[in-house]
Amino acid sequence: MSDVLSELAAILEQRKGAKSTESYVASLHAKGLNKILEKVGEEATETILAAKEYEGAAQAIDKRQAVISETADLWFHSMVMLSHLNLGPKQVLDELRKRFNVSGLDEKAARNN
Repeated sequence: MSDVLSELAAILEQRKGAKSTESYVASLHAKGLNKILEKVGEEATETILAAKEYEGAAQAIDKRQAVISETADLWFHSMVMLSHLNLGPKQVLDELRKRFNVSGLDEKAARNN
């Protein structure tokens, strides 16, 4: 697993039990899953909008950075969600690894059965 993801997962677990007044992550956990999911949705929308602006702006450098920054926010909040559900990035990466050498069309068809 990526060192960055492992390190972030460990930090998120530590902050999960912190006081909500002292940690943004703890405050999200205290507000519950619905608030965390709201943040994931918000960041997903912001990522989509940034990507659309980047493509439409002849791939300007500032728009490129916005896509990277918003995607980082999305990944971060997705990892908070996983932590809240007592899951982690390793499980997601393992799932992605299982999909290597499998046609995306075949994998999608298998999920629909």
